[in-house]
Amino acid sequence: MKPQIFAALALSLTSTLAFAQQGNPGAHFIENWDLNGDGKVTLEEATERRGDVFTSFDADEDGALNDEEYAVFDQARANDMQQIRQGQGMGQGQGMGQGMGGMRNAVDGMMFKNNDMNGDGKVTREEFVGRTGWWIEQMDRNGDGVVTTDDFGRN
Repeated sequence: MKPQIFAALALSLTSTLAFAQQGNPGAHFIENWDLNGDGKVTLEEATERRGDVFTSFDADEDGALNDEEYAVFDQARANDMQQIRQGQGMGQGQGMGQGMGGMRNAVDGMMFKNNDMNGDGKVTREEFVGRTGWWIEQMDRNGDGVVTTDDFGRN
């Protein structure tokens, strides 16, 4: 089952171009994280999806992402962001300021330093999934408890 999860995640992480060309990176986030298709990402949906993401990158299935596994995760996210930038006609290093709004918070919320809560050099499933509420709060700019494309507007 793990190869199927990884394949689905890889596809979702690299399918940003169509959304980016529409000029709305938030649409890509909603497409990949809104599990019931209502245009909103709830805490429950994000928690489930972060669990799937964790499972996809925990190659040795030990319940923790080590340096090597997190490096693969970082590369997948970097590739995803590069496609968004290219789709919007931006160069390297552009696209995380005005107009990207919640995208910066979406990216930051996946970073190792924001998920290794006990500082032991690895991210456990509990740490990664447990940070979902904080992550949603970072993106939810209007404080309504859900993330929508509106949360990805100008800073």
